[in-house]
Amino acid sequence: MSAGKHLTKGSPRPALPDDGVPRLYSMRFCPYAQRAHLALNAKKLPHHTIYINLTEKPEWLVDYSPLLKVPALHLVAERDQPALIESLIIVEYLDEKYPENPLLAKDPLQRAQDKILVERFGAVTSNFMKILVHNAEPDELWSAFDVFEEELGKRGTSYFSGSKPGYVDYMIWPWFERLPVLQFVLEDRYIFGADTLRFAKLNAWVKLMLNDDLVKSFIVQPEQHVEFWRTRKAGNANYDMLA
Repeated sequence: MSAGKHLTKGSPRPALPDDGVPRLYSMRFCPYAQRAHLALNAKKLPHHTIYINLTEKPEWLVDYSPLLKVPALHLVAERDQPALIESLIIVEYLDEKYPENPLLAKDPLQRAQDKILVERFGAVTSNFMKILVHNAEPDELWSAFDVFEEELGKRGTSYFSGSKPGYVDYMIWPWFERLPVLQFVLEDRYIFGADTLRFAKLNAWVKLMLNDDLVKSFIVQPEQHVEFWRTRKAGNANYDMLA
């Protein structure tokens, strides 16, 4: 079940069936929430999605997300009905709880190295937002991308997780899906697609990921990402443009 519109300040709690199905509090354009959606879809796990307006949050959100962030996963079938927050914590919980279609590597060393690599992706996410919010120069972002271009070369595989996408691929993907927003903002300063020699492996990886069934299961089109960012920048984010 997915309620298309984002609930806002003053909205009543959604009336959901008492069926024991996890409830994901999300925002349709949030890259961190997208991680949780990808993990749930990878596990083919039925769930209810409740979309949240992050500008005017409903008062009851704090009951499921004490930091008032998304994603939050409400585990109504578990004792005391706890809720989990933070995207990577949610994904790792789901991968351990539902071992079918594993995302993380089985080998402990590889699993640890993959988690470190995703941690290093923080340099991409932080510089991404500096550009969008503060119109920062993109040099530090390109340097952060260099790390992943080199790592893909070192691994010698089409995906970071080997012959098919896995934990690293899906955890970093949401920001690559939003590259059209970066291109819109940077205009002639955008070099990711044009500088094919510098980011040749990453560009090839992006093309592969766009054809991945799991990615296709929860995707927003480039022009929709750009339009959402345009409305957000103008101070009137159109959360419900896909509803």
